[in-house]
Amino acid sequence: MSQIHVSEHPLVKHKLTKLRDTQTEPKKFRELIREIAMLLAYEATADLKLSPTSVATPMGRAGGHYLQEKIGLVPILRAGLGMVDGIWEMTPSAEVWHIGLYRDERTLQPVQYYNKLPVIPTVQVCLVLDPMLATGGSAVATVGILKQWGANRIKFVGILAAPEGLQALTSAHPDVPIHLAAVDERLNEIGYIVPGLGDAGDRQFGTA
Repeated sequence: MSQIHVSEHPLVKHKLTKLRDTQTEPKKFRELIREIAMLLAYEATADLKLSPTSVATPMGRAGGHYLQEKIGLVPILRAGLGMVDGIWEMTPSAEVWHIGLYRDERTLQPVQYYNKLPVIPTVQVCLVLDPMLATGGSAVATVGILKQWGANRIKFVGILAAPEGLQALTSAHPDVPIHLAAVDERLNEIGYIVPGLGDAGDRQFGTA
């Protein structure tokens, strides 16, 4: 599918392998999440619009560019929080909003419990952040919330996806590009990605 972009960058592959390892402790896990998110966001923002400008250098004037579009980062709580800081370092003017969803363990459907969006959109591009695209329910719901709010350009940035989650998100929102580090085999009977890396939230916050 043309909207799915899986990174082939060697650094992403290297860091993802370390991220999966059961021996990776929470501190290192958080660092890897941050670093992979930064690399994926670099690829996801390659089509941002620019405005030409010029600046004074010590030796004269030079032509250059400034970002024309403002970015909004929308981490899905709580696992998406770990992806914010790395991207924010690259785009310090980005706005960060939070949408809280949890997955009902019985139905595997998302339940919204928190929404901190402003009244009207204040950015041109929204990046939805969630390390795991498993069933796809949370991502589908979050993109739906953003569209209802009035967001025009939305991208999903994750680390791992299951085919089931990809199918759900692409079917519900075929206009949303998806940027990932890898696509895994499947979901297991309790909705976890296989082989995956376990629960990204628990592993970040040491609550496993």
